[in-house]
Amino acid sequence: MSEKTLIRVGHSPDPDDAFMFYALANDKIDTGNYRFTHELQDIQTLNERALRGELELTAVSLHGYAYMTQTYALCACGCSMGDNYGPMIVAKQPGSLNDFRGKTIAIPGKLTTAYLALRLALGDDFKAVVYPFDEILKVTSEGKVDAGLIIHEGQLTYQNDGLHLIVDLGKWWMNETQLPLPLGGNAIRRDLGPKAMVEVTALLKQSIQYALDHRADALAYALQFGRDLDRSQADKFVGMYVNDWTIDFGERGRKAVSLLLERAYQAKIVPEPVQLEFIG
Repeated sequence: MSEKTLIRVGHSPDPDDAFMFYALANDKIDTGNYRFTHELQDIQTLNERALRGELELTAVSLHGYAYMTQTYALCACGCSMGDNYGPMIVAKQPGSLNDFRGKTIAIPGKLTTAYLALRLALGDDFKAVVYPFDEILKVTSEGKVDAGLIIHEGQLTYQNDGLHLIVDLGKWWMNETQLPLPLGGNAIRRDLGPKAMVEVTALLKQSIQYALDHRADALAYALQFGRDLDRSQADKFVGMYVNDWTIDFGERGRKAVSLLLERAYQAKIVPEPVQLEFIG
């Protein structure tokens, strides 16, 4: 019997990624010639590892992806899309985005799409300080920074820390472009070869579909990764980021990715135009 090809998967320790990978992580589907192992790390760390080409299949920020197109292609499935919602700027006092020009904003990483969207919205007229994503609410409420850029489940819980929403960047982007804000995707390493890239992407898609078809079980598994979320909040959060967009970017989703990275290039945030290739 031939040895199975090892696919090391990287994803964030949050409910939507856990939900997406439920079937693969719990042997719910037949993976054929492939053996999957899972490494859970925050998205900034995964972006940095992808720059080094360490994992065969990994969650990446679409901002980060601009720097790794030689090594990885994007899977057509597995995206996190903010459809008129997304990363948020929150602060101790109410205000508008312009109030934070020249101020200090905690961000979850310089390769995150949240940071890219913030720069598109505010220009470079602020001071970014990097914190782990799960510390941003705390440092913002403690007044260590003027505002915080929050991703993941903080979007549902920031009020618990006495914070005010300044701007939802997903809404801002929708107003600007009439398109959803593509935040993260799954990238597959090119050196696997075309056949394996297609087959592994198909297994990822199968895993997402399995979770959607077995929602209660997948949600119970995902709930262990939901910091401060009860079941109904976790269900809502998963629904925000694992849905039809996740099964396939679709034409509108692909257009959104293309426009986001085109704007990033025009704003001199990424150094060169990005050639997109979607597998599957």
